[in-house]
Amino acid sequence: MAKANKVLLAVIAGLLLCETVFGGDWPQWRGPFLNGSADEKNLPSKFSPREGVSWVSALPGPSSATPVISRGRVFITSTDAKNNDLVGLCFDANNGKQLWRKKLGTAEGKFKSNNMASPSPVTDGKNVCFLYGNGELVGVDPAGEILWSRNLVKEYGTLSLLFGYSSSPLLYNGKLYVIVLRRNKVENGRELDSFLLAIDPVTGKNLWKHQRPTDAEGEAFEAYSTPTVLKNNGRMEIGVVGGDYVTGHDPETGKEVWRYGYNPAKQTVWNTIPVLVQSPEVICASIGRGKHTIAIKTNAGDGLLSQDDVAWTFSEPSPDVCTPLYYNGHFYILEGRTKMTMSCLDPKTGQVKWQGKLGGKIPWRASPTGADYKIYCMSEAGEVAVIAADPGQFSIIHRVELSDKPAHASIAIADGHLFIRTATQLFCVGK
Repeated sequence: MAKANKVLLAVIAGLLLCETVFGGDWPQWRGPFLNGSADEKNLPSKFSPREGVSWVSALPGPSSATPVISRGRVFITSTDAKNNDLVGLCFDANNGKQLWRKKLGTAEGKFKSNNMASPSPVTDGKNVCFLYGNGELVGVDPAGEILWSRNLVKEYGTLSLLFGYSSSPLLYNGKLYVIVLRRNKVENGRELDSFLLAIDPVTGKNLWKHQRPTDAEGEAFEAYSTPTVLKNNGRMEIGVVGGDYVTGHDPETGKEVWRYGYNPAKQTVWNTIPVLVQSPEVICASIGRGKHTIAIKTNAGDGLLSQDDVAWTFSEPSPDVCTPLYYNGHFYILEGRTKMTMSCLDPKTGQVKWQGKLGGKIPWRASPTGADYKIYCMSEAGEVAVIAADPGQFSIIHRVELSDKPAHASIAIADGHLFIRTATQLFCVGK
């Protein structure tokens, strides 16, 4: 493993020790290191729907949420296509047996390429938290019993996102972090603000709520991104992107300590979907609906940052949906909407090491996942591509059609297996 990647993994592994996360877990959306990578070995290079698959379990409906895995259990957020329900499910990771299923809401509203079950769950290795696009936020114990439940829409008003709320919760250092970045319209006599919320995951009660101001206009107010943890300026921060700004916050209070504005022209059709991802040198943000990816220097300081604090900018091609992967000392950036191209970049300079076509006519919206010197990607059609994580050259090792669309969820890796969620099936792939 490259030295740069070892440094970052050591930093993030240390900061996650405060949580009850066990070896081989994939506890939240972008995995144990919050960058789409895992330390797993002996992962499959080739498989098919009938070969190399440990088990397959049926799911009640489609969802963009990634499975999370901890202590031999797989937690799934889903819709129920028959009953129009929002459900949380738990499976045995060893054999795919469903251990419990809980109705947690109703799937009101339909959106293009999205539904109310897009946010991924998060677990501390014991309890699990589910969040849905209708604002339902629920804590559930290992037996599937509800510990607490609340609704963000009832408390804070309509989430006001054109394509449906999709931000996943973040669990860090005993706090559950949730963001709402939306248009600031007036509803029932009150102005809807954008905010970062910290919650006690044991009780479900607020620890604090920090308003996040912006001068964005139109659709640029809206963000479907997820908060993340940054090692920056010699301290830990909660990083947020959307509403024309990248911001860093104090994890204990939510106080904003720095911000960078990336839309000075105030373009209006500039919503944000990808999440921040970090190398030791830079904080990478894909912004402007595929316009470009910027790399903000770590340790740039506090307050309002300037263009001088940007190490490099990458524009050809930058993703609209997929969050970049940081693995083995390099960024792997997938633009899956039009050009279906993956790019390997040097994080220090932004130099393009290679670019390669994934191909196909169906978009690749799931974010890439990296481990065991491989990168796993999945298209909306359920085609999985296995790519060599080699900065020297682009090489597709294997392609396989699972053919159960729409498939939007990123692939999770835990305990030597791939967990692949398609529209109506959960695959566990590996020996």
